[in-house]
Amino acid sequence: MSAFTEDRFLGGRVHVRQLADGFRSGLDAVMLAAAIPSGNGGDVLELGAGTGVASLCLAARVPTYSVTGIEIDAALTDLANANAKTNGMPARVRFVANDIFALPAELKRDFAHVFCNPPFHGVDGLAPPDAGRERALHDGGRLADWLETGVRRVVSGGTFTTILRADRLGEALAVLPPTGGVVFPLWPRIDAPAKRLILQFRKGSRAALAVLPGLVLHEDDGEYTRAADAVLRRSASLALW
Repeated sequence: MSAFTEDRFLGGRVHVRQLADGFRSGLDAVMLAAAIPSGNGGDVLELGAGTGVASLCLAARVPTYSVTGIEIDAALTDLANANAKTNGMPARVRFVANDIFALPAELKRDFAHVFCNPPFHGVDGLAPPDAGRERALHDGGRLADWLETGVRRVVSGGTFTTILRADRLGEALAVLPPTGGVVFPLWPRIDAPAKRLILQFRKGSRAALAVLPGLVLHEDDGEYTRAADAVLRRSASLALW
């Protein structure tokens, strides 16, 4: 029988059950959700939703959004839908078991915002023994497909947002639109190189690509900075535009 942990996000506003073993969502999912622009409503799509942490954090922060999450693992999809129910959001947040590269007809449409936390590794790195964790961490050389799929599903004027390893920026920029994008680094500490980047593109924008100051996550003593704590515990958004 699988073991679970009960995890809380946004200062306890979001309560999520996750597998104790296998891939687990954490800081990256919360930061990704915080980067989605707030709005007065609309449909939002997450590719590779896992247990639903990012989608649920977004829905908690922006109650006017309806969010659909796609997850290839049926067991994780069931867990994500149970998490949506636990948080009182089943009417606004739902998860569908499906391959993101073969979306059902009902989801082959435009969304106000699309976001994803694709597998962080390509063909590099050791494969973990857990099959689900392996699928979540290694993209098999398909990062470009993840990004192109996401951009394709965004309505004109909407946004596509992703979080990536910093050293994969070149791969991403090679396939993403040449204009309308911002790069938002997440610095572990003020004097340390960024390990993660949030990329966001506004579809149809002709604005030049911009690299933003980003966010420093930790103080020298290891505690979260005030700005990071505001996002992680108090539901603050990341203003990318």
